[in-house]
Amino acid sequence: MLFSLSLIMIIGFTLSGIFNRIKIPGIIAMIITGIVLGPFVLDYISEDILNISPDLREIALIVILLKAGLTLDLEDLKKVGRPALLLSFIPATLEILAIVIIAPILFNIPILEAAILGTVVAAVSPAVIVPRMIFLIQHGYGKEKSIPQMILAAASVDDIYVIILFTAFLSMYQGQGFSSLSLISVPISIILGLLLGLICGLFLIWFFKKIHMRDTIKVMIILSISFLLVTIEDVMTGYIQVSGLLAVMSLGVTMLKFYEILAKRLMSKFSKIWVGAELLLFVLVGAAVDISYIGNAGLYSVLLVISALFFRIIGVNLSLIKTGLNKKEKAFCSISYLPKATVQAAIGAVPLAMGVPSGNLILTIAVLSIMITAPVGAIGMDRSFKKVFNNK
Repeated sequence: MLFSLSLIMIIGFTLSGIFNRIKIPGIIAMIITGIVLGPFVLDYISEDILNISPDLREIALIVILLKAGLTLDLEDLKKVGRPALLLSFIPATLEILAIVIIAPILFNIPILEAAILGTVVAAVSPAVIVPRMIFLIQHGYGKEKSIPQMILAAASVDDIYVIILFTAFLSMYQGQGFSSLSLISVPISIILGLLLGLICGLFLIWFFKKIHMRDTIKVMIILSISFLLVTIEDVMTGYIQVSGLLAVMSLGVTMLKFYEILAKRLMSKFSKIWVGAELLLFVLVGAAVDISYIGNAGLYSVLLVISALFFRIIGVNLSLIKTGLNKKEKAFCSISYLPKATVQAAIGAVPLAMGVPSGNLILTIAVLSIMITAPVGAIGMDRSFKKVFNNK
């Protein structure tokens, strides 16, 4: 394991530094590092690490969502409430519908399996989007119209919406049927997640004001509570839907709202943790990518991914009607909503493991969507934000 970790850090950070120098996002280098070192190429990543890869990726997501919460000012979010809400489900819904219509034509698969495929592909990647939106917020880009805040909040809810639909469609495939409760669970999950994060945030503020301790210890306590929030989501599955990841972000938002001085101090601590967490996250995402599937994907798979993205972009622009955003700002929002990575890597292989006949196809297209959209979205955001937000 130690040898694998040393390779991941040395190669990952070195390649990332080289890529950044030539104006290519470092996460692309990290994904490539994972692919090359992973089990499908050189197989230099220890099986012990691969076995806990989902947990390590979840820890990294928790860190970035805490950072997001500690950056997201509620006053800024109020300015973009309606479009943020629409962005959280309209683009994903249109993308899923596009795949439900197109996939059966291209691949001759049943509509239900196409719906499962749609929910695997449709989720955006907070791990790609959130760090960039945090950077824009911290440096004042897009502040006037609160565009980064809008994208940051909406992208996080988008994932919850899509994953719940994915679970619902898989239940239908297994013969458990599709009930109205499946749809009702979406807002329930969001509301309970926000409330749980609020309660935990207020408790931690009270606790930190009562008991003096170093900020480093506070960070460890916040991380521990965040791990428990995500664990609660797993424990409650089958009883009631609670979004643990949204609760984590809500915890951070609460701390910023009611204890701003501490929140800003802790933000610098989490920024340092994110340096290592980001590397692990994207290297392990890359390690989950089987490049043999990409080679067998074929033109139809590429066509499906691009067609679905076209409908996603339409959904983004529909969500932004009457917002006062100009064409460049709407184009930036569309680019920001392209990247896919962590969710696809996490659930792409689930249908195959459950015996869905189109499982291999679903995994292939999930992998392909990562390879097409993560670089395009990341590079697009990094290259365009200064031109779009030229007035800070």
